[in-house]
Amino acid sequence: MAKILIVDDDTTFCIMLRKWLEKRGFEVDAAFSYKEAVKQLDKAGFDLVLTDLRLPDKDGIDLLRVIKEKMPKTQVLLMTGYADIQTAVTAIKLGAFDYVAKPVIPDEILKKLQEALKLEAEPVAKSVPAKAKPTSFSYIKGVSEGADRQYEYIHLVGPTMMTVLINGESGTGKEYIARLIHSMSNRKDGPFVAVDCGAIPKDLAASEFFGHIKGSFTGAVTDKQGYFVTASGGTIFLDEIGNLPYDVQVQLLRALEERKVHPVGGNVDIPFDVRIISATNENLKEAVASGRFREDLYHRLNEFSIQALPLRERKEDILIFANHFLDKANEELGKQVAGFDEEVMRIFRTYSWPGNLREMRNIVKRATLLCMGSLISKACLPPELEQKPVEAEKTSTTRREMEIELIKDAMRKCRNNKSEAARMLQIDRKTLYNKLKSFGLEDL
Repeated sequence: MAKILIVDDDTTFCIMLRKWLEKRGFEVDAAFSYKEAVKQLDKAGFDLVLTDLRLPDKDGIDLLRVIKEKMPKTQVLLMTGYADIQTAVTAIKLGAFDYVAKPVIPDEILKKLQEALKLEAEPVAKSVPAKAKPTSFSYIKGVSEGADRQYEYIHLVGPTMMTVLINGESGTGKEYIARLIHSMSNRKDGPFVAVDCGAIPKDLAASEFFGHIKGSFTGAVTDKQGYFVTASGGTIFLDEIGNLPYDVQVQLLRALEERKVHPVGGNVDIPFDVRIISATNENLKEAVASGRFREDLYHRLNEFSIQALPLRERKEDILIFANHFLDKANEELGKQVAGFDEEVMRIFRTYSWPGNLREMRNIVKRATLLCMGSLISKACLPPELEQKPVEAEKTSTTRREMEIELIKDAMRKCRNNKSEAARMLQIDRKTLYNKLKSFGLEDL
């Protein structure tokens, strides 16, 4: 059983995350300051430390240095706000395994923890990565006409080796579609490696994608396989591909054309055998026209395209998804909520769901936690859900204009604090930054 220490001065967050991780089989302790964390580390050994970058007495960098000096095998995962991401990159060079951005998503933390602990458990010298076991996941097909068409496309392209580009708004389940395509291919027993292109710092992109040799740069304390070699024999999923810097696009195109990578600091090219599935929430054709995305890379990635449907366009599926998320929330929170009352079902059917499935999942989970009876009632829902549905044919206000006004209003109320604004809008911070960029509001 892996032993984890959480270090954060937000006691409520610490306690909730501790319980959540304990239910998933981890042994977890918590500390609420640098000083308390050092005491805990002196008393017992930990496999991994999950620490906030900003602590009341010192910061996470100081704690990282202590950990790497006293117990170099202990992995360190940092939690950080957007303004501190450059500091987090520095921390990685000092030996941190990785960082997660705040507000944190428990599933993202779990994924990073599993990656870090697996890295520690397996010998670095392995030249051939072990085949990953097929990952079980829930794909809810739905009953709407659009859902049937989407599933038919997935079923057709799954067994092929065609590259697939999945287009769709944030929160529409693009990774679930990619995983289903992988599960229908003859590579289903191979690894499925998901890469968030928008979260990779530019100066670490080459190392992350193609690997590096020990000593090739400060912080390269061991050899590292890149994503493409790790995914060999399986599928690599490049999420938010439109966020890749232009120079990284050039390196990626070269790797795809040659089917081999050149690790940073290495002398030998390493071949790889992967299927490429990409996803984006922006219009790549417009990005190509404006010169932000290479046209040759776009065509290389887009042999077949699938449109991930927004929730507002599949009304018949809304309650199917709501009940699925309720089952998951009951399981994760240890509750036994039976369903939704009639008023909540009406609200769900008429709400526009700008955050799509991700927004619904978060709202249902929150409502499940707040529910004291057998049915979720309106009192358990955020007040903004009781908005009147906006019908495009009856109003000249476009959805884009509505989103811009909502974002501007949230930013004003939060005094331009983007993390707070994302929480108010019930979307994750990455989605907010993408929307600010898309709408030309980056200077807010």
